[in-house]
Amino acid sequence: MMSKESGAARGDRSVASPLAQRAGWDEADVRAVDTVRLLAADAVQKVGNGHPGTAMSLAPLAYLLFQNVMNHDPADDQWLGRDRFVLSCGHSSLTLYIQLYLAGYGLELSDLEAYRTWDSATPGHPEHHHTRGVEITTGPLGQGLASAVGMAMAARRERGLLDPDAEPGTSPFDHHVYVIASDGDLMEGVTAEAASLAGHQELGGLTVFYDSNHISIEDDTGVSFSEDVPARFAAYGWHVQSVDWTITGEYVEDVDALLAAVRAARAETGRPSLIMLRTLIGWPAPTKQNTGKAHGSALGGDEIAATKQLLGFDPDQHFAVEDEVLARTRKAADRGRAAHAAWDEAFTAWRAAQPDRAALLDRLQAQKLPDGWTDALPTFPADPKGMATRAASGEILTALAPVLPELWGGSADLAGSNNTTMDGEPSFLPADRQTKDWKGGPYGRTLHFGIREHAMGAILNGIALQSLTRPYGGTFLTFSDYMRPAVRLAALMQLPATYIWTHDSIGLGEDGPTHQPVEHLAALRAIPGLDVVRPADANETTACWQTILEHTDRPAGLILSRQSLPVLDRSNGQYAPALEAARGGYVLAGTADVAVPEVILIATGSEVHIALDARDLLTAEGLAVRVVSMPCREWFAAQPQEYQDEVMPPTVRARVSVEAGVGQGWREVVGDAGRIISLEHYGASADYQRLYTEFGITPEAVAAAARDSIHDITRAPRPGGHQHTAAPSEGGTGDRP
Repeated sequence: MMSKESGAARGDRSVASPLAQRAGWDEADVRAVDTVRLLAADAVQKVGNGHPGTAMSLAPLAYLLFQNVMNHDPADDQWLGRDRFVLSCGHSSLTLYIQLYLAGYGLELSDLEAYRTWDSATPGHPEHHHTRGVEITTGPLGQGLASAVGMAMAARRERGLLDPDAEPGTSPFDHHVYVIASDGDLMEGVTAEAASLAGHQELGGLTVFYDSNHISIEDDTGVSFSEDVPARFAAYGWHVQSVDWTITGEYVEDVDALLAAVRAARAETGRPSLIMLRTLIGWPAPTKQNTGKAHGSALGGDEIAATKQLLGFDPDQHFAVEDEVLARTRKAADRGRAAHAAWDEAFTAWRAAQPDRAALLDRLQAQKLPDGWTDALPTFPADPKGMATRAASGEILTALAPVLPELWGGSADLAGSNNTTMDGEPSFLPADRQTKDWKGGPYGRTLHFGIREHAMGAILNGIALQSLTRPYGGTFLTFSDYMRPAVRLAALMQLPATYIWTHDSIGLGEDGPTHQPVEHLAALRAIPGLDVVRPADANETTACWQTILEHTDRPAGLILSRQSLPVLDRSNGQYAPALEAARGGYVLAGTADVAVPEVILIATGSEVHIALDARDLLTAEGLAVRVVSMPCREWFAAQPQEYQDEVMPPTVRARVSVEAGVGQGWREVVGDAGRIISLEHYGASADYQRLYTEFGITPEAVAAAARDSIHDITRAPRPGGHQHTAAPSEGGTGDRP
């Protein structure tokens, strides 16, 4: 760090200074902004890779937000009253890291020097839970902006839970969400979905800065992007403003015009705001500004030295931060402390006036479920005709509504099919957007995402990041593909979002192969940190919902059937209690007085009753058969090894897995002598009973596979198991001896 005395090494700033009189900036602020630019250039140059250009040209905007605009407290990055900042263009991570360092969030200059290196606090993209002050992981472009819509929705829902009667702008739960987005963010389809919904929802607490610099990795975006973005957002119902720093023909960083736009956006409470800021990427680098080379690679030593000379810095000094600059920027801590203290007064008054709501807030902040909440969970009577697990889930949600006000959600236009609506609960939407079928208001509970699966996933992430409520969103399992990028980020951030994915297999029937998931269970299980949960009947669905809600550190996909499944009678000891589903896998049915079975049938979801019927066929032949219901392989894998071995003794090599999807991943469960009853091709359009028969997912096929597996344990081990691919009508019974 440079001392004050080192100011003698300064040269003259030979480029125009920002226009920031109304913003109150003086020479120290300008020097700080220039320091931001050069720290970004130095950090990328040192590691040899990264994205310096946007961090350089957005230095005035980022500095304005952290030093003049946002309510935030560097001493408490979890302060409930803080504004949220989302860097949607996460590749420009230095835009955020340098502000966190200067404002005093705990990053040091050495952290900037360690940019993008092993175990540093400054990875290539900002990571939630990794760096203090980072609100969200925004790796893939578009995810940050879309999730910010969820943050703004959650802020409104939380205000409705905790302080619905306060005048606008007077509640301790009022805060704003600020987003910086790039050309790339605006090209991604997920932002179109999310922005459309944000405009419909009239989210006045959301402001997006669109850095329109016309540069991406392939250089000039004119080769692929020419739309009128402000007109598009105006059509979505947004409040739109433009600030062009190139409009005079010279590059003039008019910070005062930008600040005026920010204030106008804050004053617009009935619409989200877009501020399009026209910049030159990499400014003021003399030869690489406004080029693709400034976007995604180091500028080079000569270019950085020339830039330092233009800004009046010593070209031979690197990572230079003068004492007066740091003293100025660390005043953000004083402002944050004062804002926090003022907020505390209002918050204390609210607590005194609203003790019941204060108790609710305390519980939500602690991420604790209320005492006795499980008493509300329904138990379903035995019924051989059965009940679809999607229908059971709907009844569970309705039963939980009175006791878990934090639980809310909806569907991507499939509420009646997904059973995601809590009966009698109002919709979350502006009052003038109510319809004949959906009544509600701005503080409602039932979410309507529209046909926007990708945005739904990202919005659920934003809601979960607020940490006070528990969101869920539904669609068909096959459309989880549309959600996958957001689901992956939820797993990465360990967010407790719940995905209700119904129509779980060929069991959905007549809609045919485009709607019948085949590879989806395996693909979702490949996401680390995602619980894939497929209950076998209505009571297992209850147990699975309970377990999902008891987890606060991971997302879950609840995979539910369209067709009715028998509700097992667990009262007479024939079948294990449904609560055992919380272990992920359990012995549902065995052979009395037989500790070690001859064969184990392992099934999930709608195929469990098929395994039970196969067991009846095999026990009639005198075989000792165990049926394991495995609703969640992730939960089962987390159990002690002793329990796993108790459920599936390693000595029992005769095993059959049964699941109406690709068999990928099941070999590790059934072993080399095991058989996999699966679906290795796409489905067809017919009633589900016909499809299960045609594709060989039947009790008879399972029983035949069990006999084959019993035979195979007498043969030499074969790595990878004995392979057999059945034709669609062959029955898929395995490799017969």
